Amino acid sequence: MKRTPLIRALAVGAAIALLAACGSDGDDSSSDKTTISWWHNSNTDPGKGYYEQVAKDYEADHPGVDIKIEALQHEDMLTKLDAAFQSGDAPDVYMERGGGELADHVAANLTKDISEPAKDVIDTIGGSVAGWQVDGKTYALPFSVGVVGFWYNKSLFEKAGITAPPATMEELFAAVDKLKAAGIAPVSVGAGDKWPAAHYWYYTALRECPKQVLQDAVKSLDFSDQCFVKAGEDVQKIISATPFNKGFLSTPAQTGPTSASGLLATGKVAMEMQGHWEPGVMQGLTADKKGLGENTGWFPFPTVPGGQGDQSAALGAGDAWAVSKDAPDAAVEFVKYLLSDKVQQGFAERDMGLPTNPAAGNSVKDPALGGLLKVRDEAPYVQLYFDTAFGQSVGGAMNDEIALMFAGKASPQDIVKKTQQAADAEK
Repeated sequence: MKRTPLIRALAVGAAIALLAACGSDGDDSSSDKTTISWWHNSNTDPGKGYYEQVAKDYEADHPGVDIKIEALQHEDMLTKLDAAFQSGDAPDVYMERGGGELADHVAANLTKDISEPAKDVIDTIGGSVAGWQVDGKTYALPFSVGVVGFWYNKSLFEKAGITAPPATMEELFAAVDKLKAAGIAPVSVGAGDKWPAAHYWYYTALRECPKQVLQDAVKSLDFSDQCFVKAGEDVQKIISATPFNKGFLSTPAQTGPTSASGLLATGKVAMEMQGHWEPGVMQGLTADKKGLGENTGWFPFPTVPGGQGDQSAALGAGDAWAVSKDAPDAAVEFVKYLLSDKVQQGFAERDMGLPTNPAAGNSVKDPALGGLLKVRDEAPYVQLYFDTAFGQSVGGAMNDEIALMFAGKASPQDIVKKTQQAADAEK
């Protein structure tokens, strides 16, 4: 998952006919068909089925356009996308997470500037698009922007005698103790996929570090501030409280009923820290397709005593639709359609995420998910996931070392050391 060296190789080899395969698919003169390849990560229903219908509706309204869908596991997306860029067989429409990842793609001339053809949509979604702009140009349209927090089972909290979601770290530890006393596994974490575990360090760093320190680190790649070590010490305290599910070190994030999301969805654990997509994921992992239903609750990551960061700031980001550099113009029109009122409203109605089109805000059905819209909009700022903000080379090294700390094989100082070494290699 070391993305940056690959991107650099692509930039050096710019003469290679990138996207050649997609180009041939995209303009089949023998059938007068324009084929648009589309990669997304909604690999379970309701999202998978919904996107299939969206493609059929678009094809019906646009004779001569054929949408070819590939639904990928979230954890496979980056690796397969990098491989596709390298081979010259990249999808026409794909998901971009923004930050350093997008900047690398733009530098390697892999992603289309859609500032002008999508200006009307950009104006509609407003400030949310900022995370997908480079040097004032827009390279992707965000369709879901949300925040990370703890999703929990209201009935299990009630059974354990927890009358209110924990707001401080001390209250979180107290809730863990009450759940254990009631014979309930407190928390699931998909540490097997690393990034869910890394989110704990991201959030404690957000609580420990002033905003300016984090902003400066993105530009300077300097992690010498002591707040980064303190973040690791906070996470060590959480691990020491032994809140996690049995076998958490090898548990996947979202794949199947025994994944971290599956354990929460099926009532095997009381809570899980995850993103805004969690209700939709849980629906796809239960037989009745309802997930936790009315028992779904959410609360923000607890405050950290003595932390110098804004205790109301949120960790998050979103997903955006980008268009490969040499994709047909029809691909840009399809991306604009994906941000239309109709498609975004259907997206919201199925609890697939937090829509960016204002016309879809009232269509979110799940009350807990709907409440996140307010949290997102009222947060003093939303910190982009560190592995996205710093790019995959630095972020990947960070995630690897955090996962080792969850396994008891690394220290808070080790996380900073390995992250700094990867950052120094980038300079």
